Amino acid sequence: MVVIGSDHGGFELKERIKDFLRELGEEVEDVGVFSEESCDYPDIAKEVAIRVAQNGSKGILICGTGIGMSIAANKIKGVRCALCHDAYTAEFARRHNNANILAFGGRTTGVEIAKQMVKIFLSTEFDGGRHQRRINKISDLEAL
Repeated sequence: MVVIGSDHGGFELKERIKDFLRELGEEVEDVGVFSEESCDYPDIAKEVAIRVAQNGSKGILICGTGIGMSIAANKIKGVRCALCHDAYTAEFARRHNNANILAFGGRTTGVEIAKQMVKIFLSTEFDGGRHQRRINKISDLEAL
């Protein structure tokens, strides 16, 4: 299951990525938005982040730049949302950071790059080892 959401700035790309996810055989839960009408990105980030934190799925968030969505999502305990720009950052968001939400910009990311990042993000495993110690330290920060 992949939970996906966008604001108005990411709506068009979100629709393309939903189709791509289905082509990959993924089940998709779209929490909105459902048009290009202006909305507040923290509301969508919250919905995706809560679902990911509760059910252990992966998520995708898209706003104009991906910045606001990633900041908002990372306020939810258990979420590690990574703002990625290319295949390399998507791969290492998973390998080293065990990111569970991928964020990118609908106004800054081309469709083919977004598809590449999504495919890599969903297929890359966490390396564990020394990286787990660091993830544990990140989790400790949530208690502050």
